[in-house]
Amino acid sequence: MSRRAKWWMVAALLVVVGMAFRVSWNALKDVARAIGADPLAAGLYPLVVDGLMALALVAALILVGDDRKFALRVLGGYTAASLVLNYVHGLVPALHGGGRVRLADWAPAHYALVLLASCLPVGSIFFGSDLVAKVLHHRPEPAENDQTTANRSGSDLPGSADPNVNESVYESADPEPIADPIPAAEPVRVRAVAAAVSRPRRTTGSVPKSARSRVPIRTEEELLAEARSVTADWSEAELTADRIRAALRTSPARARMLRDTLRADRTEAARPGLRAVPDTTGAADDDPIDPAPESGEGSEEQAS
Repeated sequence: MSRRAKWWMVAALLVVVGMAFRVSWNALKDVARAIGADPLAAGLYPLVVDGLMALALVAALILVGDDRKFALRVLGGYTAASLVLNYVHGLVPALHGGGRVRLADWAPAHYALVLLASCLPVGSIFFGSDLVAKVLHHRPEPAENDQTTANRSGSDLPGSADPNVNESVYESADPEPIADPIPAAEPVRVRAVAAAVSRPRRTTGSVPKSARSRVPIRTEEELLAEARSVTADWSEAELTADRIRAALRTSPARARMLRDTLRADRTEAARPGLRAVPDTTGAADDDPIDPAPESGEGSEEQAS
């Protein structure tokens, strides 16, 4: 439908509403005079009832959710009240001449109609103020364009990315020899590839003791045996407390103790061995040496 046709429809609707308001205005004015309103108040009475109906209709078109249901309830209630008062105006011919008259011959019905007609102005003040406040505080939801919807529905890429496309910027410890080296004359283009860094997770609190992994505690004997095995190929200069602590993952105090122990072991192993001295005490006892002969006896033997 074109904009011109819409404007014609809105104009025709306003004309119909205006004529309907004029018809209802006459009936509501006579009812207001019947319950004791003065001429000025009786002339404003239709604006109070039918005017709030128009306000509730506009609010129902603007509001959403529970506020819209409330506006529709106000619109339906005042429409029913206006219909009842117009119906009573048609049943009681005495209302057409104006003046204070009974709205019904049955007393309970008369009292109920008077109560209804008297409460409508007060209800217009309450419900009309509430509807205006809801309309003023209403924040329309922003309309999502096609670009935002496309971004939410999926990625802009036509397909999934290949995880093997990115090359690593780090080289291995022992790179393989290059068979065909690149000539020096040719320029080498190096493509910088950003390394994927995973964002560390935020700590949400301390880990309970029951969930922590238990680290086995090594005894001094086990720690010393492991230190001797690890530092077997180390030189004297490399045998430091910091390196022992990093290799064995132990405390600085234990690392210093291990360093002193290992250095003492190496010092003791480096000392030269002592040669064994033979024991001559037993041999002297077993084979005694004869004493030298006396000089006199020897001379006599030589003379004879």
